[in-house]
Amino acid sequence: MSTTSYAVLPLAAGAAEAGVRAATCVAFLEGPAVDAAGNVYFSDIENNRILKLAADGRRSVFREPSFRTNGQTFDREGRLLHCEGAEFGPGGGRRVTRTDLATGRYEVLTERFEGLRYNSPNDICVDGRGRVYFTDPRYGDRSDVEMTVEGVYRIDADGSVRRILQQPDVERPNGIAVTQDAKLLYVVDSHPVPGGNRKIWRFDLDEQGNPQNQRPVFDFAPGRGGDGMRLDVEGNLYVAAGILHPRGPHETADVPPGVYVMAPGRDGKGRLSARIPIPEDVITNLAFGGADGKTLYITAGKTLFQTRVAVPGQVAYPRWNA
Repeated sequence: MSTTSYAVLPLAAGAAEAGVRAATCVAFLEGPAVDAAGNVYFSDIENNRILKLAADGRRSVFREPSFRTNGQTFDREGRLLHCEGAEFGPGGGRRVTRTDLATGRYEVLTERFEGLRYNSPNDICVDGRGRVYFTDPRYGDRSDVEMTVEGVYRIDADGSVRRILQQPDVERPNGIAVTQDAKLLYVVDSHPVPGGNRKIWRFDLDEQGNPQNQRPVFDFAPGRGGDGMRLDVEGNLYVAAGILHPRGPHETADVPPGVYVMAPGRDGKGRLSARIPIPEDVITNLAFGGADGKTLYITAGKTLFQTRVAVPGQVAYPRWNA
């Protein structure tokens, strides 16, 4: 049983003054990503579409069908990357795709590994060298799974794809984040079975982008662990985690839903420093945006929330922290 008292953690700096408010409400949301103009692109997986919240507050459909797009992010050229999954109904793409917002070009980056279809690409990030990292678990229906591995993959600049993590190092990879200096990789391990991992792992990356020196950052067990996560420019992790109503014997309500801010120490272990409470199940993901990188957008259930924080996000694009 966890002994951490999550409820008494202070609010993240900046959030206390601005508060958390709903930006818009839809259905089951995931994968927020913010462009340089302040437009937020986010996934409505259940309704099989990608939505766009413009900087002026107008909401529109960016793509329908989305092929069950889940996680999204921007690469260093400002192109939007999509993890097309296989959850919440048929029609999942089970691939990683890219949209050039300037030209409208939409292309497949990878849809098979060693001849087999991916399970359900879930979350994605880009390092300062332009390398793309994505996770490929499978939650829910597994009847059409072709792989025995639920892994983490890297797409290099030449388009080649390498599997860089798999079981038993990570039971079921979900959220993922990488530092822009390409030295550290963080992976959420979220295995929804009794006794399954609820951990965040940290890996050193070598010059080629291969992980080594695996260390635990934080363990949310027995509550619902992390889903998506991001980094700020000071190296703090912002993790979307927790639940109000447990969905089965694999999790408890010990971790209330919120964005958990943690500062990894020299030993790699995370020290919880703040929590931004989110008044809705199920919190899924987050992204930094705004002209200064200090606006945090959070997807949870049917709602896209936003708040202000004190430190800008560490992102590949837009480069307010360049």
